[in-house]
Amino acid sequence: MRGLYVIVDLDSLALRGLDPAAFTSAVLAGRPCALQLRAKSATPEITLAWLRALEPLCAAAGVPLVANDRPDLAVIAGADMVHVGQGDASPALVRTLAPNLPFGVSTHTPEQLNDALRVMPAYIAFGPVWSTSSKAAPDPVVGVDGLKQAARLLRHHARETGDAPPLVAIGGVTLDRITEIASVASAAAVISDLLPPSDLQDDDAYEWVTVRARQYAAAFIDPLRLSAPSLPDVAQGRRP
Repeated sequence: MRGLYVIVDLDSLALRGLDPAAFTSAVLAGRPCALQLRAKSATPEITLAWLRALEPLCAAAGVPLVANDRPDLAVIAGADMVHVGQGDASPALVRTLAPNLPFGVSTHTPEQLNDALRVMPAYIAFGPVWSTSSKAAPDPVVGVDGLKQAARLLRHHARETGDAPPLVAIGGVTLDRITEIASVASAAAVISDLLPPSDLQDDDAYEWVTVRARQYAAAFIDPLRLSAPSLPDVAQGRRP
């Protein structure tokens, strides 16, 4: 896992007037390393319906689909993974409900990270690196230094055991900040910075999303070179 970890947040898309399926298709064209459906205010039935709708799109693109919090819905929909936070289903419950389902886990302190290492998830998310508005009650900001500490703990674990899960940076990630963490974390989870400017509509808006996703992918390939040459003006929020 390396690159852009997309979070398709249904609430954020609804506020912007974006169709989740069209947004997913646009961002998948940017070659992310994973795509998570986040549906905090949706009913289980709606969440399941969207997981089922996005699964063939992700499968065709070769991108793992991650369900948020609900291992049961992940299994029913055929998702590739489930993501759990500190207040969500525990890793033990995930293993009980879905023994063969890989899972990732959010952590916010070195102690939580070490606890996560004991169950060896598919990846460990750590943050918030910067302040974020995607949660009503976010955990304290860890900063880039905190993320570097998390990376050191994972490297130490790898030396001791021969293996360690990828590190995913979470919280307040933007394209302007990506060079600070692209050499520290394996991937970065992004929500709001993938939403197009409000003055872009229809095809222009989704083209912007694709270009933005490609810029993130390029940053992880070469952190010193964020943009490909000759990016269209729409990537900067301007119509061609």
